[in-house]
Amino acid sequence: MIDYLLLVPVALSFLTTLLVMPYWIKKARQIGLIWDDMNKLGKQGVAGSGGIIVVMGFIVGIIFYVAYLVFYLGSESLFLVEIFAMLNVVLILAGIGFIDDLLGWQRGGLSRRSRIILTGLASIPLISINAGKSLVSIPLIGVIELGLVYPLILIPIGIIGATTTFNFLAGFNGLESGQGVILLLSIGIVGYLTGNSWILIVSLCMVGSLLAFILFNYYPAKVFPGDSITYSIGGLVAILAILGNFEKIAVFFFIPYIMETVLKSRGKLKKHSFGEPQKDGSLNLKYNKIYGLTHLSIFLMKKFGLKVTEKKVVYSIWLFQTVVVILGFLIFREGIF
Repeated sequence: MIDYLLLVPVALSFLTTLLVMPYWIKKARQIGLIWDDMNKLGKQGVAGSGGIIVVMGFIVGIIFYVAYLVFYLGSESLFLVEIFAMLNVVLILAGIGFIDDLLGWQRGGLSRRSRIILTGLASIPLISINAGKSLVSIPLIGVIELGLVYPLILIPIGIIGATTTFNFLAGFNGLESGQGVILLLSIGIVGYLTGNSWILIVSLCMVGSLLAFILFNYYPAKVFPGDSITYSIGGLVAILAILGNFEKIAVFFFIPYIMETVLKSRGKLKKHSFGEPQKDGSLNLKYNKIYGLTHLSIFLMKKFGLKVTEKKVVYSIWLFQTVVVILGFLIFREGIF
């Protein structure tokens, strides 16, 4: 039987972001936290770092969910520890991302080394609770006990990898927030089907907050997410996969980001995902080579004679991510259903 009280934390996450975001947009403009919309001519200024409000909405929902577990169900389940460890990691990642935003991406922000070190340190709450399982099944070899290698090495690598790669595929109105919705909804469903129903609620809280944010971030954007949300979403996907012990399918879901990292590496991670805006509102390739999935999308649409727009690029990547997720459920169905 469904307990409809579980919809309350999701609704609170949605409403918090929906109601607070207009104030953030106004305040960001007042203090000059404005970024150029790079895929439009004239480079209109848009309020930045709206992702920090998304994280706030997420936290409000999670705290209500914890209160529901403790006061309504009288739960003393061990996963309360996991929830608070998860919250700590997300908050640390959001803080790192916000600092990066304030330093300014156009001026380089945090150095690459600083990002790696700081996001690695953000995994300490998970390490401290010895999250996940150190038993790993490797094809043709069998099950291997990794011992302390898993919490001390693999968990930080997972957090660093998911956080940094999710941040690569960005720069288009609604892209990051929409990707977050698709990925976290998928992760939540995997959690539910594998007996971790609490992971579904956690995922839905962030999904609810992101859906409210998309109303402001969708084309034409009134606010940009910033690294505070890209770090948080990427990290949350990794955290939930670790806590739910379904890292393999989570890595598969991340195929678009693995591809993005490979393509970005061609340009030594210095090329941006933006297109080149044209007078008719369309987009052209910014570089002579393809350095990301957004560039690939632009290239393919032009190849087929389509007018390339920012919306179409975003839709194409959302569609690709959805196809990857569906394939993931089909390939890993025996371990899920």
